[in-house]
Amino acid sequence: MSTERLRVYHNPTLTGATLVMGFDGWMDGGEVSTGLVDYLRVNLAAVPFASIDPEPFYLFQVPAPAELAGLFRPRVKIHEGLIEDFSFPTNSFFADTKHNLILFSGQEPNLHWEGFADCIFHLCEQFNVRQIYFVGGVAGLTPHSREPKFTASVSQPALRANLERVGIRMNRYEGPASFVSYLTVRASKTDIDMVVLTAEIPAYLQGYNPRAVEAAVRYMSGLLELHLSCDDLRSLSDEFERRVGELVQQQPDLAQRVQQLEEIYDHEIFETELSDLKNWLYQRGIRLD
Repeated sequence: MSTERLRVYHNPTLTGATLVMGFDGWMDGGEVSTGLVDYLRVNLAAVPFASIDPEPFYLFQVPAPAELAGLFRPRVKIHEGLIEDFSFPTNSFFADTKHNLILFSGQEPNLHWEGFADCIFHLCEQFNVRQIYFVGGVAGLTPHSREPKFTASVSQPALRANLERVGIRMNRYEGPASFVSYLTVRASKTDIDMVVLTAEIPAYLQGYNPRAVEAAVRYMSGLLELHLSCDDLRSLSDEFERRVGELVQQQPDLAQRVQQLEEIYDHEIFETELSDLKNWLYQRGIRLD
């Protein structure tokens, strides 16, 4: 059975828990997905209690140039001729019993999606998980000086209302699918609610994006009533914006493009907020037009 790859080390006391997932891979732009889960894990002092074995879910060797092939191989650290560390992909579950929360941090599987999903849903059944959240990041037209915009996809239509109420638009996408989309389809056939939030981050930046991670943490903190201050992430975000701004100003063409992105972003936000205001007033018998 594929669920034999699931290893549960001990059984934390959880009832009707929420699972928050982070995957390194397709939807981890700006390290939003893994960054969110890592931040929650550390700040909530979540304890590891289960994992999914990497075999047979990953490709370790592909016929490709070294730069691409290297992305699939296990990692090794050699010092003074001795191998100090050799690591396969890890897929770990952590428990925060105070908030009735399970965190998962792993790598999107290359192979046997059905079996990997079986392991996740088997753990959900074992610990009576009632809802699953995933937050990811994708490259888009959001400038680095603005708050990343979030869209959502859900496993059930009834989940849309609460998200739209806090200003999250529903996702409209057609193209290659992520493993998370497959999990959402699987969840729709169970009594587990699943919400996927996707942050749009600057396409012209690579690597860890503290502003986007901070926004993701704030969203999840609010949805899960965790009351995290995020002051440390705010400081990182401010410094990140300052440094990127300085680099952008050193390249006039890029600075002009970023300014255009800011104008487009601000116009869209204004139009959205004005539309919301008009709707709110109209419901109270007041028209602006």
